[in-house]
This record gives sequence, structure tokens and C-alpha cells, in this order.
Amino acid sequence: MSEAIRYLNNAKEILRKSKIEDNSYADDKYVKSACGVAYLGILKAIDEYLLKKGLTTKELPKSIDAYRSALQKHLAIHNGKLLREFDRLYNEVHIAGYYRGLLTHVDIVKGALKATKSFIEKVK
Repeated sequence: MSEAIRYLNNAKEILRKSKIEDNSYADDKYVKSACGVAYLGILKAIDEYLLKKGLTTKELPKSIDAYRSALQKHLAIHNGKLLREFDRLYNEVHIAGYYRGLLTHVDIVKGALKATKSFIEKVK
């Protein structure tokens, strides 16, 4: 899991570059970048798990739907909440944080990164 955590740590480093004004990040470029890297950490955690389970690099998921299927097939058997958590993180970190740039409040962004870390640790 070291690679997934490395991505998360890189996301936190990127976030530190943004100034904070009125408990919000002043530069959405850094927030968007941090969320994008954190989301890649989530995908990396899933990939690493699947590789440990015997999948080849060519068999790794290539789309969000393929990641959902892989979670259902290989991980959700053990933890039914994991797929719902993945969907929430997809919407919050990837869509709202990275794609749309809607996250600016410090507590919300830090909460999203904390939830990302929690997910990565569950996938171990």
C-alpha cells in the first residue's frame, strides 16, 4: 500500500501550497490538483489489492464502472460498505474536488483526504 499512501502524501503537499483565507483555500488550482492526486491514490490502492489477488496488469480496471465491478467481485464480498464508500469518494474527491473544483473549505477538503486515507487502509 506504500504507493497509494505516497499519492495521498503528495496530495497533502500540493494542498499546502495554497494560501488559506477565511478558512477556505484561496487557490482552487492546488485543491483541484490535490484532489486529483488523492483520487489516483484510491485507484492505486485498489490496483495493488487486485495485483496481490493474482490479477495481471492487463486485467486491472480501466474505467469507473470496471473499478466498481472489481470492488464488487473481489472486495465487497468482505465489506459491503466498501463500494458505497468508493462511490462517495468518487463523487466528493474526483467529481466535486478535482473535476468541478467545488471544494474550498479547509475542513471539508481535509475531511475528504482523511476519508481517502481511511479507504486506502481498508483496502489493504
